[in-house]
Amino acid sequence: MSTAAYPATAPGGHPDRPGFWRAPFSRETFQEFGFVLTGLPMAVLGFTLVVTLFCTGLGLAVTVIGLPVLALLLAVARGLGGAERLRIRTMLGEELPAPPELTVRREGAWGRITARLADPAGWKAAVHQFAMLPWAIFSFTVSTVFFTLGWSLALFPVYQWVFRRYTPWDGYRVAEWTTSDGAHHVYEITSLWQIAGVCLLGLVVLFLTPHLIRGLTGVNRFAARALLSSTD
Repeated sequence: MSTAAYPATAPGGHPDRPGFWRAPFSRETFQEFGFVLTGLPMAVLGFTLVVTLFCTGLGLAVTVIGLPVLALLLAVARGLGGAERLRIRTMLGEELPAPPELTVRREGAWGRITARLADPAGWKAAVHQFAMLPWAIFSFTVSTVFFTLGWSLALFPVYQWVFRRYTPWDGYRVAEWTTSDGAHHVYEITSLWQIAGVCLLGLVVLFLTPHLIRGLTGVNRFAARALLSSTD
């Protein structure tokens, strides 16, 4: 396994994890977060190509043109699967063996096309591209929300003065409402204990986020092992 992404490797091919207190600031956490961020555009690209080629090939299946389109679909799916294994290796630190190379038993273009259509690795890679888009959207959304929320709340004491200086508020305004009798109420974070409470909440989210992201990327690892890796 490449050691560029992680400095140490534990038994079984999995990189050593940073401790609980170091995890939010570790390179491993930022790499896993980067994996989730880049996973969404990759999933959109893969889903779009696979669905477009599959529908086109299926629609042309009544003619001889449909088979080459489906063969192209499987070739593209294999290539996307290779790109996903590369992302997992470089950003998650796990080496996944590639499936066996395509075996062509008949000469000529039609021999290659029929071999491609009978390629189970290509079909599994196509299923992977189709199935992982909803998960990519979910993991991107959850990871981004928790990552940004944790850092923004934890660093609140650093920038809380901005609201008092550059806005008409005395502090960050959490709520504002007017009752039925016309009384106007506001709730702003101004006191030291309120600011400390926001910071404490941010630290809790900040230290839990690496474990959340790790769990989300675990689904990507599992799906890649099942659909994009050799079972030998």
